Amino acid sequence: MIDTPDVIDNNTENAPNTLDKTIQTLRPEFYEGAKSCRRAVLTPQNPLDLSYDLRAAVARRITKTAAKPDDLLKEYPVPKDKALLAFSNGESSEDPKLAMLAKHVDMIASEPDKASEKHLSDLQSVGFSVPQIIAISELCAYACFQIRLTHGLSLMKASA
Repeated sequence: MIDTPDVIDNNTENAPNTLDKTIQTLRPEFYEGAKSCRRAVLTPQNPLDLSYDLRAAVARRITKTAAKPDDLLKEYPVPKDKALLAFSNGESSEDPKLAMLAKHVDMIASEPDKASEKHLSDLQSVGFSVPQIIAISELCAYACFQIRLTHGLSLMKASA
């Protein structure tokens, strides 16, 4: 289980009684939904042979594309596996499966409108199953959501 705080927790903890606290108090369903989503994509009951380390590495790689990634990176554990650590830091890999995953994740993080059926078949060609590709897509969407949520909360703070 990933026990690091997320964007909402970090913002609430660092700025109690502000707009961030509103998310927990006035929108508890959103807060709980975000927590459930986090658990579902990072530490699901059935990981589909996508290790928790790999999931954290994907989230960290996407997070590095944020304008200010440092605080967001604290939300995801650092992979213990050296190849996944390199992957999470945006490095290329000689492993065909990790190389294709990196290409896909980078495209989703920076140019999601370029996604096509070919990208999905490329992932299948290196051994990812359809359920795994769906799980990876959910994880990518979650990490991108966290980046946007952080940016939105920072704009709200700036205007408060």
